[in-house]
Amino acid sequence: MWGTSSSSSSYHHHGSTSGGARRRGGSSSSSRKEGGSSSGRASSSAIDEAAALKLFEDISDQEDPNVANMEGISTLCEQLGIDPLEDVRVLVLLWKMGAAKKPAEICKEEWMQGCNNLRVDSIDKFKALLPSLDIGFLDREDFKDFYKFCFQFNRQGTHKTLEKDLVIALLPICLSEGRVPSERLQSFCEFLETTKDESYSKITLDQWRSFLDFCYEVEDLATYDESSSAWPVLIDEYVEFMEKKAKDGKKK
Repeated sequence: MWGTSSSSSSYHHHGSTSGGARRRGGSSSSSRKEGGSSSGRASSSAIDEAAALKLFEDISDQEDPNVANMEGISTLCEQLGIDPLEDVRVLVLLWKMGAAKKPAEICKEEWMQGCNNLRVDSIDKFKALLPSLDIGFLDREDFKDFYKFCFQFNRQGTHKTLEKDLVIALLPICLSEGRVPSERLQSFCEFLETTKDESYSKITLDQWRSFLDFCYEVEDLATYDESSSAWPVLIDEYVEFMEKKAKDGKKK
């Protein structure tokens, strides 16, 4: 459930930023462009631009031919033989193509620039690109940028948060292939599923990014000191949830 189809009911995000404010000045934002690690503009002769444009026209929205929305992206996925809802390579492809102007779509300009950067102008070339879209090829900094993109792309319109249920579905897809310990990922999703705190019904970008940073920086929860914590309250409460689970487990 990395995003939605064009008519999916998963997109019911709201602009609320409640839900555990950070107790420090926020994590630093990457200066890297959302388009990923592709280098500058390729020469105009790198691809058959007419062919690349035809591919875009085949998936573009009928009402606005300058954008391809989720329906068009799903059509592209069908042509590539990948699952538009479960395969993380869809998100990696959109990130590398620079789909950053608006959530849940890629515009014609981004598409053409992305095709030039990635040297693709046919479905066969896109298919040949698929193995390189494995997130295992991303170094930590690129992956953090991609992880931020996953949140931004799955927003709805101008809304700044993601619904908790969507976050629970997205995290296992975005953090697959051992990017974080599986037990940490599963227990965090369990915490989100079971918490009755309404302030966590929507997750902010800061909370989303903080979970990944927390996994990188705090390998052992036993070393976590809430009294000196600089993490969002969401992380504090997740650690408390895990401590309670551990105590309850010892009682059995």
